[in-house]
Amino acid sequence: MRQAIFFDRDGVLNEEVGYLWEVERFKWIDGAREAIKLCNERGLLTVVVTNQGGIARGLYRAREVDTLHAFMQRELSEVGAHIDAFYYCPHHPEGVVEEFSIVCDCRKPKPGMILRACAELDINPAQSILFGDSKRDIEAAAAAGLRDGILFTGGNLFDAVKLYA
Repeated sequence: MRQAIFFDRDGVLNEEVGYLWEVERFKWIDGAREAIKLCNERGLLTVVVTNQGGIARGLYRAREVDTLHAFMQRELSEVGAHIDAFYYCPHHPEGVVEEFSIVCDCRKPKPGMILRACAELDINPAQSILFGDSKRDIEAAAAAGLRDGILFTGGNLFDAVKLYA
């Protein structure tokens, strides 16, 4: 089984702007690309797990999230880095798009996205950690049995990740 570093997206890898789906509004957190590259160099899987309730709220569609993630991969490739997998939850119980307006097991703080990634990518949760910017991220890490959930409150992500990677 493999070791992984999980990252929440908004507020950890990119600046929080509220319901981000447009490439034009995307801005990397300081040190984020370098942090991912460090994980890649150390043989750690890098996995993004992000709530995307804007899909259920009808603000954007899944394909727009996929487009943003492809943009992130292109930007990372410029520094010799990559994210191994993206998982996102399109659900929100107060949404307006019926098929996504449900209570699910993947919306953090529930651990569904992390557990799915562990199963699909052969990740050992007890040897893996998550960097998140909210209590719900840390709760999801604990519920999934990860070794640790690290609350990232700003600054340079590389400086935080190098202590754990």
